[in-house]
Amino acid sequence: MIKFAGLGRLAAATVLLSGIAFGSVNAQEVSEDQIKAARAAINALGITNQFDNILPNLAEQLKSTMIQANPNFGDAINSTVDATALALAPRRADLEREAAVTYAKAFSADELKAIADFYNSPAGKKLLKDGPLATRELYKAADIWSQGISRDLANQSNDALQKVVKQPVITPDANAAAQPAQPAPKQ
Repeated sequence: MIKFAGLGRLAAATVLLSGIAFGSVNAQEVSEDQIKAARAAINALGITNQFDNILPNLAEQLKSTMIQANPNFGDAINSTVDATALALAPRRADLEREAAVTYAKAFSADELKAIADFYNSPAGKKLLKDGPLATRELYKAADIWSQGISRDLANQSNDALQKVVKQPVITPDANAAAQPAQPAPKQ
């Protein structure tokens, strides 16, 4: 469920960033009011939470690599890399600032306030929490519906075609189009 919770946030970020990439937003200076409103919207969405583990994960990877290369210095490597990572932790604010600027360029201060208000409301919180699950269930329903429509389209088209040509026609398997082709049997 946690994986799916991040999916909604990722989708929101993707939509936002694609809009920026395709020029729907002018390169513009942003005011501190816009930055403040953007930070409130970002906090409500929790959109940057997915980046919280970047530095700890990088530190763990570096420690592992360094210890493999220098196994006799494991304790020193652990303490040194941990201390360096802690010293770099304040740079996380740079990413938050970039996120706020990105959102401030994409949305007006009023839009950002409306976004924050909605996602801080009970309905907005529920959407963030349960939206990914609902989306997954919707995709399942669409898949089942698609299979039924495919079957009915093939059957009804076949019946109608037989009436037009007034002779039997070969009925393809309705699911054959959805199935990948199988290799020919070896002889």
